[in-house]
Amino acid sequence: MSCPTRGPQHATGARRRRSPQAPGDLHVRRDDAGALIAFVLLLLVGLMALLGLVVDGGTALTAHQAAEVEAEQAARSGAGAIDVDALRAGSIQLDPGAAVAAAEQFAAATGHPCSATVANGVVTVMIRYEVATSVLGLVGIRYLTVSAVASATDLDGVTTGAS
Repeated sequence: MSCPTRGPQHATGARRRRSPQAPGDLHVRRDDAGALIAFVLLLLVGLMALLGLVVDGGTALTAHQAAEVEAEQAARSGAGAIDVDALRAGSIQLDPGAAVAAAEQFAAATGHPCSATVANGVVTVMIRYEVATSVLGLVGIRYLTVSAVASATDLDGVTTGAS
């Protein structure tokens, strides 16, 4: 029995042996195995940063809302510090020293000290503190700063003897 001969139509299916590449060959095969690892690491860092923004950003947003409420309440507390001598004389005025002390005392009781000022009968309170991060700490951001400012004044709009 003889082997069938292969004609030119079967030559394309035959495997060719590669010759070793010459040092000056322009078609040098590069090893891209490390590119995938670098891409995955870069993608992982990006996803961790995004997760940190969601988790720690939500924490900072909640802390900011709490700071606003604390500043508003501290300002209201300070606005209630009426000057007793002026009230006896028939006018309603704030006692600036007592208003600042009342606002700062309220804020200190919440655990977030503030700075308070009084100008033209308006008590202004600024609260500023830092919130520790949980996920962003992995990329070097350890704290986020939270601040809020609120103002209050004592209104003297109570009337008697409506007709």
